[in-house]
Amino acid sequence: METKVKTNVIKRNGEEVTFDLSKIENAIFAANKEVDRLYQLSDYQVHAIADNLAKQIETMTHAIHVEDIQDMVETGIMEMRGYEVAQKYVRYRYKRELTRKSNTTDNGILALIEHLNEEVNQENSNKNPVINSTQRDYMAGEVSKDLTKRMLLPEDIVAAHEAGIIHFHDSDYFAQKEHNCDLVNLEDMLQNGTVISETLIEKPHSFFTACNVTTQIVAQVASNQYGGQSFTLSHIAPFVDVSRKKLRSQVIEERTECGESLDDEIIDKITEKRLRLEVKSGIQTIQYQLITLMTCNGQAPFVTMFMYLDEVPEGQTRDDLALIIEEVLNQRITGVKNEKGIWITPAFPKLIYVLDEDNIRPGTKYWYLTQLAAKCTAKRMVPDYISAKVMREMKNGDVYPCMGCRSFPTSEDNVRNADGTRKYYGRFNQGVVTINLVDVACSSDGDMDKFWEILEERLELCHRALRCRHERLLGTISDVAPILWQHGALARLKKGEKIDKLLFDGYSTISLGYAGLCEMCVRMIGKTHTSPEGQKFALAVMQRLNDKCTEWKKAEHISYSVYGTPMESTTYKFAKCLQKRFGIIPGVTDRNYITNSYHVHVTEQIDAFSKLKFESEFQKLSPGGAISYVEVPNLQNNLDAVMEVMQFIYDNILYAELNTKSDFCEKCGYDGEIKIVSDDAGKLVWECPNCGNRDQNNLFVARRTCGYIGTQFWNQGRTQEIKDRVLHL
Repeated sequence: METKVKTNVIKRNGEEVTFDLSKIENAIFAANKEVDRLYQLSDYQVHAIADNLAKQIETMTHAIHVEDIQDMVETGIMEMRGYEVAQKYVRYRYKRELTRKSNTTDNGILALIEHLNEEVNQENSNKNPVINSTQRDYMAGEVSKDLTKRMLLPEDIVAAHEAGIIHFHDSDYFAQKEHNCDLVNLEDMLQNGTVISETLIEKPHSFFTACNVTTQIVAQVASNQYGGQSFTLSHIAPFVDVSRKKLRSQVIEERTECGESLDDEIIDKITEKRLRLEVKSGIQTIQYQLITLMTCNGQAPFVTMFMYLDEVPEGQTRDDLALIIEEVLNQRITGVKNEKGIWITPAFPKLIYVLDEDNIRPGTKYWYLTQLAAKCTAKRMVPDYISAKVMREMKNGDVYPCMGCRSFPTSEDNVRNADGTRKYYGRFNQGVVTINLVDVACSSDGDMDKFWEILEERLELCHRALRCRHERLLGTISDVAPILWQHGALARLKKGEKIDKLLFDGYSTISLGYAGLCEMCVRMIGKTHTSPEGQKFALAVMQRLNDKCTEWKKAEHISYSVYGTPMESTTYKFAKCLQKRFGIIPGVTDRNYITNSYHVHVTEQIDAFSKLKFESEFQKLSPGGAISYVEVPNLQNNLDAVMEVMQFIYDNILYAELNTKSDFCEKCGYDGEIKIVSDDAGKLVWECPNCGNRDQNNLFVARRTCGYIGTQFWNQGRTQEIKDRVLHL
């Protein structure tokens, strides 16, 4: 009786198809016919090989690649002592491989166009893979990955990347000389003017115009790099008073013409009313333009807005910044309408709210803003929170934004503004390479001496891969992205000038990422890193990563930094590679994902406060960037709980977020949590618990996956990780 297999097969072009046992049997029969009858396998042996293989695949918890199946076929033939048949089968595979290598990108591109590549379809939870601009970006990415693999990277780095030993991030942009994340110097561009598409943009004469220019800058920046970017609302705050003065003059002029009273109190009242309308319109411009703009890679800009009151002087400017922040929070609480007119949670811009002494407790001047932030978090998942108190302790007394979702400029580098203060705006990240710590542990087979030896080798592999990223950018001329290098977003270089000086001495960072600290501990000492023994070992590993970055930095004057990697599709890739290399190890490789960076495993029972306190120790050892989270239920009717978590964040951890829920079923109107269930084929799907709707086109689901909110659904590995999350509150 034929074995029925539910596991999917990943073809070479990325398409996922149902396993077909007959294809295995046909391939073996074809090879069998090519050998002398004396050495042929019997029909019974061929069927037995196929059935045994089907049983192996049936036990797998993840889709299997066609190459892995063919390896298993070879092994099965050899176990039947069909050595001559195996030779024919290997030769056939080799000939097919040579044919495919004549052009490695054709099938991949065709699969993209026909929407067959499941991995790409759900690679990015904020990209719609169907639309033309996304497909153009993915097609270019296929070419870039091909060039990167065949010509631009050393063979051992490519092999390590493909085996999941390391991850060379964003190889689909590596052929072009693009970099990762930016902290946009919006103040320079607004105050001193900029150039967009060869058009001079002078200093704005109103708050509304400043908001409009800001959105154009963000779009231009997003189209010239591949990572996230951040800007601060403090840089547009001075333009509120510019509008105030302009509006006041208009009010006086109008009232004079009408012969009405010029009483200052009346004039001020009318002016402030008009000013609030302009602030509202300006923030609407930012919110709606940023989510409706589409950059050249087929998505809205990955942009973060930073809200820090003490970034501007106390007085009118700070009060104006508070007015802006209040409007941003109110508009985000409202949400935006989708194409069907339903109010939903937008993915962008991400919001970060800084907690400080003037807003963290009842009775402080800006406490009302913190209450509003809590309401916004409960309903729309943002803002995230930075503790000014903890950040000053960890970052040499400074408080500043990350470059996107979590990548931070380093504070110890001696990069200075003209006034002598440390410079953060205008800095950027060159790129990321991530080490798979779970693979290090599994490769050492639990031997501690061997672990440290392998870790050293793998770190040097990452180092060489990072040098490839750095050297790819060397020699880039400013003309390739004028908005970045010539017109103020990152620098004011001359035409034709190389960006090389910005790649050294701390102006930009380059990141050593890491993944799977939790599973690493389980493999090495049999306990997670939340145990005393596990924590000690995990912190020692983290210190080793930092020591290596310090060593490389001192030798090369390149700002290497340890970075808590946000893994979206990579978490699934690493898991599949580990299962292939080491089989199923309970607590280590038995899921379709591995844990992001230092995070407590999503299934581990731990309360929100213990989790944040525990993870704060690891944030200290991730100076290049990290963010922690707590998983919480719907808290719209329990804002006191949100406030309690926020106050704990202020006292204990630099950067954290609350993973609230924000879902909607368009079929029945249900606005509770959409659940994850298994379909008949064993695939994880989203389902409305109220009406049973599983049509993703009629479901709105927003979840945090890697710092940013995702709204386009996820691959199977990430979906399982979301399903497995336990509540911390």
